[in-house]
Amino acid sequence: MAIQNYAEHGAFAPRKIVEALRTTSDELARSLGLGKDAIQRKDRIASDRTQRRIRQMVEVLNKVEPRFGSALLAYAWYRSEPLPGFSGQTAMQLVQGNRADDVLTYIDAVDAGIHA
Repeated sequence: MAIQNYAEHGAFAPRKIVEALRTTSDELARSLGLGKDAIQRKDRIASDRTQRRIRQMVEVLNKVEPRFGSALLAYAWYRSEPLPGFSGQTAMQLVQGNRADDVLTYIDAVDAGIHA
């Protein structure tokens, strides 16, 4: 998921992400821990909170996509695979709780051969 492919006018465009991940805007909003208005209304899409949460999800997906071979499989992992050491929470749940940095650190540790 190249970031520039999912942006419009200097901001993330949820519509482009929905198309790339073959999902719905409702599902994307749930994956981000936001209400559907946050990714459908122009004023809410531009908000710092919405843009930050989208950026966090895209960063996580970008980091794991090479491992899975596609953005779709990376998105499935993001939503469903419990991460060891995080009380069974998924990457999605951690991003929703503003812990994207923890997810990225975990992925880097696994890539470095450290069992997290």
